[in-house]
Amino acid sequence: MINLYKIKQQMCEIGRRIYQRGFAAANDGNISYRLSEKEVLCTPTQICKGFMKPEDLCIVDMDGNQIAGEKKATSEIRLHLAIMKARPEMRAVVHCHPPHATAFGIAREPIPQCVLPEVEIFLGNVPIAPYRTPGTQEFAETVLPFVEKTNIVILANHGTVSYDAELERAFWWTEVLDSYCRMLLLARSLGRVTYFTEPEERALLQLKQKLGFADPRLQLENCELCANDVFRDSWRESKVTPVAFPPPLYRSGGACSTGEGSSFGESGTGKAAGDGKQSGNGVGASNTVSTRLSADEIEKIVQIITDRVMAQLATGVL
Repeated sequence: MINLYKIKQQMCEIGRRIYQRGFAAANDGNISYRLSEKEVLCTPTQICKGFMKPEDLCIVDMDGNQIAGEKKATSEIRLHLAIMKARPEMRAVVHCHPPHATAFGIAREPIPQCVLPEVEIFLGNVPIAPYRTPGTQEFAETVLPFVEKTNIVILANHGTVSYDAELERAFWWTEVLDSYCRMLLLARSLGRVTYFTEPEERALLQLKQKLGFADPRLQLENCELCANDVFRDSWRESKVTPVAFPPPLYRSGGACSTGEGSSFGESGTGKAAGDGKQSGNGVGASNTVSTRLSADEIEKIVQIITDRVMAQLATGVL
């Protein structure tokens, strides 16, 4: 039997951690936990998640109607309910605005893969859902194409939403993703990001499978393991274009293989560096994405990012 007060205490503790980590300013973010088939505990609207008390929390039904609590339930409960309905085993949902991960959502830059073991095992591919007005049913439904294949989604120009069977683990995925995004930005500032080779990545995916974590990439034929193939079809709707972190290029007739590193081309999606010759073991001589750019290339990238930011400012999203 669920101990309601204990769950309330845990939700308040997660709220404090979200606030202390800088993942939610002022009254940002919301948390929920499904108590039964018909009841969901959730945070109220217009309250700082770092200072919630158990008596502040609300209960809604699976249609979003409030059935308990003195304060008004979060306006974004539809997002939580959409995830719970799509994956009933996911009882806990955490939505907040971790700055480094959210930056990728604002830039519409896909999260690169094959860089950090913890991310490959615990997260895998991370999609970016298209932007819709927060709090609406249309906004809630943006995550539905992704919920079966991941436990965390970046919400374009908004934040992240992560989910699991337990509150603690639901929050873990947000922490892992934001920490990873920060590392990527730091590595990028140093000059380059080095990707795993194909054998290194396959070893991680095999370990992931042994630990009981599914990864859709294992079910794909002739995929590019490090190219976010699982969610690439969604990029058009989400207006996602790899600019700062183009995936490594592969050269083995369509099958997964790590070839030479790639550098920024004029399109911003990656251009081969070198002749792509394979070494005797089938693995390319390098799997590093070079970021030693010419002045013209740097100017083009800066202009692309500036244009994106100005376009978003013009829409009032930011």
